Amino acid sequence: MAIEKVREYFKTLGIEDRIKEFDVSSATVELAAQALSCELAHIAKSLSFKIEDRTLLILVAGDAKIDNKKYKAEFATKAKMLNPDEVVEYIGHAIGGVCPFAIANDGVKVFLDVSMKRFSTVFPACGSSNSAIELTCDEMEKYSHCEKWVDVCKAYDDTLSE
Repeated sequence: MAIEKVREYFKTLGIEDRIKEFDVSSATVELAAQALSCELAHIAKSLSFKIEDRTLLILVAGDAKIDNKKYKAEFATKAKMLNPDEVVEYIGHAIGGVCPFAIANDGVKVFLDVSMKRFSTVFPACGSSNSAIELTCDEMEKYSHCEKWVDVCKAYDDTLSE
């Protein structure tokens, strides 16, 4: 089970006890925000893309959407999302629990969108449809082994902050 792999990963960092598991689903941004009693924007939403033979995982704030022009400027191609089977195959987590931790394929490149930098902490999933962990943006960067921060989103309220 993917959450066990994530738990093992966080155990090596000494933070496995910070994983939250819920009796209800947290598989969507809305459900995760309800389970955590937080704003939608604080959920770190994982979006999976394919560029030729490469797989990208981009984490964005829960209220953000991909801006196709910004995405193309950053990655020199049109955004093409993975289908649900490809997400499981390449990332190792099913939709609803996708996260940048304990990824199945070492070739997956992780990026973090600046839409999350508005907050002191955000909540990514932990490999299951009923889990999350609260991390600072610095922790997200460190523990996700991201390539870099990018600006590929629109439709979020950049006046929000915590």
